[in-house]
Amino acid sequence: MTDRKRPEELRSHQWYGTEGQLRTWSHNARMRQLGYEAEEYRGRPVIAVLNTWSDINPCHVHLRERAEAVKRGVWQAGGFPLEFPVATVSETYQKPTPMLYRNLLAMETEELLRSYPIDAAVLLGGCDKSTPALLMGAASADVPSIFVPAGPMLPGHWRGETLGSGTDMWKYWDEHRAGNLTDCELRELQGGLARSPGHCMTMGTASTMTAAAEALGMTLPGASSIPAVDSGHERMAAASGRRAVELAWTGLKPSEILTREAFEDAVTTVLGLGGSTNAVIHIIAMAGRAGHKLTLDDFDRIARTVPVLANVRPGGQTYLMEDFYFAGGLPAFLSRITDLLHLDRPTVGGTLRKQLEGAVVHNDDVIRTRENPVAAEGGVAVLRGNLCPDGAVIKHISAEQHLLAHTGPAVVFDDYKTMQRTINDPSLNITADSVLVLRNAGPKGGPGMPEYGMLPIPDHLLKQGVRDMVRISDARMSGTSYGACVLHVAPESYVGGPLALVRTGDLITLDVGARTLQLDVDDEELERRRAEWAPPPARYERGYGALYNEQITQADTGCDFEFLARPGKVHDPYAG
Repeated sequence: MTDRKRPEELRSHQWYGTEGQLRTWSHNARMRQLGYEAEEYRGRPVIAVLNTWSDINPCHVHLRERAEAVKRGVWQAGGFPLEFPVATVSETYQKPTPMLYRNLLAMETEELLRSYPIDAAVLLGGCDKSTPALLMGAASADVPSIFVPAGPMLPGHWRGETLGSGTDMWKYWDEHRAGNLTDCELRELQGGLARSPGHCMTMGTASTMTAAAEALGMTLPGASSIPAVDSGHERMAAASGRRAVELAWTGLKPSEILTREAFEDAVTTVLGLGGSTNAVIHIIAMAGRAGHKLTLDDFDRIARTVPVLANVRPGGQTYLMEDFYFAGGLPAFLSRITDLLHLDRPTVGGTLRKQLEGAVVHNDDVIRTRENPVAAEGGVAVLRGNLCPDGAVIKHISAEQHLLAHTGPAVVFDDYKTMQRTINDPSLNITADSVLVLRNAGPKGGPGMPEYGMLPIPDHLLKQGVRDMVRISDARMSGTSYGACVLHVAPESYVGGPLALVRTGDLITLDVGARTLQLDVDDEELERRRAEWAPPPARYERGYGALYNEQITQADTGCDFEFLARPGKVHDPYAG
């Protein structure tokens, strides 16, 4: 156990406690300007409450109140809380995609934690990109930190049916396009899909990433699955504030928690949950910030050892996150795969073994037994082949099984707008056997790698009853999406990856069992096409976008900025 610090050893002491220094005198004068007396903060741990709340982020709209609960807990434990507003990266509204801004929030988090008089931090987030961004920044700053997940929203309801946000949006939008749902019914469904604050209540990217944060050891036990509006969520927020004060006194840093073993356990957790493909990119990036090299091969290796036990949509067939919570939450889930985990590694609550003490599964259909899994192997497969030399991924448990070994002719779209405009063009002759290909939707080409990967099925096929097709792109897709969608093709087409060379009519073979994705065109022809290919113009000429385009890495290495991902120490500022 880390020794407890003395008050003069706190990081904030450099700002507030060094007597005889002009700067210290000034810092204390400004605290009086803020309305505080010295006895309220001097000698106490200063706890930063980083809040991603905003009026336009429905996933985080309750975090203004949760920040107050965190601060209550900090005061109770003898700390001094200071709330900091940080960027809100809203999956719902931000264009072209919040993935473009994940690294911006990570950079803001890192620099804020480093530059202010902070002894520990409570990180409030949950919507897809906010969780990895906050943890990436905290890992780089290496200031004691604890994460407070925003929590899933309540289940949706419509005409006696339970709805999952995202997943049922895609489903019923297609039914409307197929002529099976009227405009009025669709409008009525719109009002029942998202009933409360909180992130998506399916096992989409938000729930996957907050579960990963808990598995890493960066939250209190069970924190990731508490519904956003449950009173237990406020109690968890206050308890996290109290725990942050203890972290400040002990000095337990993210670098001590975010070990190689922790990241392997996070991968095991995500795969066993049947979680989002987006987690592959985020966990690789987070591990890189902590100084550990994770690869796609690590995901595929672990996937072959862990069964899918969470029967939660879209990977499962039935339940949503509130059901998962009442079934025992993540501790209960992890209690069924303890032989696959590193139980004695440190967490913000002690050790993973301690965090799982007393965990019990209350519903064996929500959290399955090892003898009755949702799937025998992890829910994401990594593909290799001449179309994706640096890899691609597919969430095969959410696809129609007959498509997992498929050969068909490509129908190629050069960008998403063109695809939207022409997908129903009869002259394309799209059949159920066609392979839809979208390019220029990757990290640079998107820009930002938008969630375009669940390409729409043409209306005429929907009306024939077709609900899944093989679709390939260098884009991502929502964790709430489903289907035989090959994603994250690397290198992306925008930088000249093989996807840029595909032409309509080329045969493409997908074989998930063999983990291959092959363009059935000979090497000589591909070299001829490569010689004719010219790079597209830059997406941005200035500003953050230009920095992004210059620094972004490819999907297989986490889409971090090169200058943020590289090793190297950054020293604390001199506060005198």
